Order: sequence, then structure tokens, then C-alpha cells
Amino acid sequence: MAAMGRAARGWARSQPCALALAAALAVCAFYYLGGGGETFSSATRRLRATPPAPAHRHPQRGGGEAAAAAAGGRDLHLLMMFTKAERSPALRAKGQAALRSLLRHGRLGGGDALHLHLVTEGASRDIGLGLLRDLLRGAAFRHQVIVHDVNELTEKLFPIVEAMQKHFSAGSGTYYSDSIFFLSVAMHRIMPKEITQIIQVDLDLKYKTNIRDLFDEFDSFPEGAVIGIAREMQPVYRHTFWQYRRENPQTKVGDPPPDGLPGFNSGVLLLNLEAMRQSKLYNQLLEPTMVQKLTEKYHFKGHLGDQDFFTMVGMEHPELFHVLDCTWNRQLCTWWRDHGYSDVFDQYFQCEGEVKIYHGNCNTPIPED
Repeated sequence: MAAMGRAARGWARSQPCALALAAALAVCAFYYLGGGGETFSSATRRLRATPPAPAHRHPQRGGGEAAAAAAGGRDLHLLMMFTKAERSPALRAKGQAALRSLLRHGRLGGGDALHLHLVTEGASRDIGLGLLRDLLRGAAFRHQVIVHDVNELTEKLFPIVEAMQKHFSAGSGTYYSDSIFFLSVAMHRIMPKEITQIIQVDLDLKYKTNIRDLFDEFDSFPEGAVIGIAREMQPVYRHTFWQYRRENPQTKVGDPPPDGLPGFNSGVLLLNLEAMRQSKLYNQLLEPTMVQKLTEKYHFKGHLGDQDFFTMVGMEHPELFHVLDCTWNRQLCTWWRDHGYSDVFDQYFQCEGEVKIYHGNCNTPIPED
């Protein structure tokens, strides 16, 4: 996720009960009675029971993987986290801007269906569904909204990722609530088996091209690769691996591209869930003993959750990763340029080509259209 943190902050104060009840009923009426054509399930386990609804302008019968395949299309699963939005106007604005740009450029095939997975909770759930209700109104393709409760996911994740949290989380403790920042690491064990591929994205993005083209990147995965991810575009890991680099002066670990290994940025993640399930190597790397072994080898202590795990594993087993072009995750944060690395910063930050997705990490403004 974004290199300078992921926590959302502050919005909304309590409203009178009557208004809150009216708003809740309005949301429920929209999603359950079909005003706008979207369908959603209130929990992960209901995914199988709620097929994609037809879009306004291109209605289609049926739903699910079989219907998409029969129509020559594809089920496109896209996941984003939307938590603590009731306390953060900035987070709501980022989410709205990201979704608006995604839908503006989205051009799906006649048989395609977009499944938007929203990881959320409490008041944020209602805010997120309200945003989607407004933005999806009039969408010209089949779509579905699936809501995942963050607490339910955390309960499933914690036993899997507890051991690695102390190595890749801020602070010295292992906190139950931090587990959600490792969702991508173990999503293959959480999602229903019929979901074989999913893309997880941060909210601080702006899409400049058709999201359908990003899903086509799955077709370019080399044999053995399970995750698609772009390089980190700051010398974050040059800093994090300082001790290993000092002990191994010839290493490429932490060096800039094209020949170095700068680490990864998890703002845009392509997860081949079926490949992750089938990969003996990947699942071995989730074991506490393997995590401990690698963190000791690389003297690694991070604070960026899944991004740190993927970066460390990528140093040891690059064959597990399909490296996305920088234009699919054009990071804009320049924090490290002003904190000790100005002499090498541009070697990491440069990105040639037409930008497909801007990433305004560390609250960096994204260029206007």
C-alpha cells in the first residue's frame, strides 16, 4: 500500500435517529429493490447467491462465471478497502475520485461483469455503498457490489499472518487490527474458490485507461508467477536493507531499476488466487519459520504490511512475481528525495511511457485532467 501509511482519519458526527434510520432504509431499498441495477451481498459467504445484475444500457440475463463465459466475457473482480471513512472527508474524496475515474474509462466487453469488492465496516459501509450507488447509476456494463466485513476478514486472517506482523508492522507489537493490512498475502485462503483472480487497489488512485486492460496482464504472467506488482519508485528499500547492503556490497538488493531490485509497491496488486493456492513454494513462505529465516537473512524490519512481505520474498524468489510496468502504478510521493536520498532519487522515480494509473501515495496531489 501507499508508502507513507494507510490509516484513514475522521468524518461524520452522529445524526438524529430518524435521519439515520431513513438513510439506512434508503440504501437497503436501493440495493435490494434494484433501483440502479446493482446487487450486493452483505457478507462474503453470500457471493455465490447474488449474480451480477444487468447494466442499464446493456441488460443481460443470468450471471456468474458460467454466464460470462457463455457470453464470451470475463468476471472481473476488483477489491478495495474503505474503512474509517465516517471520520475522514479526505478518504471519502479519494474514494469518490478513484471510482469516478475508473468508471469513466471503463469499457467492458458485452459478456464481462465487474465485481466490486468493498472491505468495510459500520458507518463506512453505508458511506461506501452510497458512493457506489451514485457512481454506478447508468453504468453501461454488468456489475455487482460485494461487501466484506473487515472484522470477519480480520478474524480469518489473524492466525495466518500473526507471526509476520511483528516484522512488517509499525511499532513493536502484534496487533489484531493490523491483520487487515496483510489481506492480499493470504487472500487465496479467504476468498471463495470460484474466484480465481482478483485485483486489489488502494483508494488514492486515478485511472487514465480502461481497467479491463489491467486484467489482461494476468495473461502475461510467466510460469510460476502468482502475483503481479509494480516496483517501488522511491529508495524506501535501499534504506530498509541498509545492513544487508553493507554486509553484501555487490548485491542488487535495494538498487534502482532497471538492473537493481528496488522492492515493490502494493498500491496495485494482481492476485492470481488459483496460482497462489497451487503454489507449494508460496504457501511455504507464509510459514512462521520461513518468515523468520528470511527476515534474519536480510535484517529486515518494515512497517508497510503486505508490501514489505512481497518485497522481501521478491528478493529471494523473484520468479513468484510478474513485474508490472511503472505506468500501471505511477507513484507520485517524493518524501525520500528530501530525507537523505536526493543524489539517487531520480534513478528510482523515473517512469517512461503514458501513465495508465496515477498513485497519489503519501497524500501527494494527483495531476488534474
